[in-house]
Amino acid sequence: MNILKKLMTAVRGGAREAGEAIIDANAIRILEQEIVDAKNNLGKGRVSLTEVMAKEMQTKRRVSALETNISEHEGFAKEALAKSNEGLALEIAAKIAEYESALTDQQAILSGFTDHVATLKSQIKRAEKTIAENERQLLMVKTTESVQKATMSVSDNIAANNSTMSSARESLERIKKKQQDRADKLVAGEALQAELSDDLEAKMKASGIGVQESSAESILARLKQ
Repeated sequence: MNILKKLMTAVRGGAREAGEAIIDANAIRILEQEIVDAKNNLGKGRVSLTEVMAKEMQTKRRVSALETNISEHEGFAKEALAKSNEGLALEIAAKIAEYESALTDQQAILSGFTDHVATLKSQIKRAEKTIAENERQLLMVKTTESVQKATMSVSDNIAANNSTMSSARESLERIKKKQQDRADKLVAGEALQAELSDDLEAKMKASGIGVQESSAESILARLKQ
């Protein structure tokens, strides 16, 4: 049982490492998608803010209308009292009470909408700032990635070129050595040929074979004959 547990732990560890490797290999793509998702959510947030602001405006109009109605009916009540019609004044006062109750409700609703609008605006501003910073960081990361890849490519090319040049130098040295060996053999052959030729001429001369050198004594001897 303990072995099985350890095996399962090892499998989970391997899966985690594989997952981390995939994330590392696609880190820039993931960051780009996260920024896109954040922008989409920000767009939805703006739509929600617009809807809340519209409801806030509607509530403000209802509040304003209720305040107007209250003011008008207060005037009506005063007129009724001025005409000693307290019954009508009482009915008008009851209507004013309804308006004031509705006004209290609408003011509470308006306060909620106003607070919500302020909160959404603050959140959207923070989101916009965060997205802008992430986009700036993404640009820097992508630039760094490109520069590093270019640098690695140059380094690899230089290493490959150095290897090629080293191989070329070795080939050149082999050619030079071969040519030097050939030149040495030619020189040695010429020297041997010259040496053999000199020995033969000396032996022939010593035996009186071949062309003899002319001298005053040989010429005088020939003339005497």
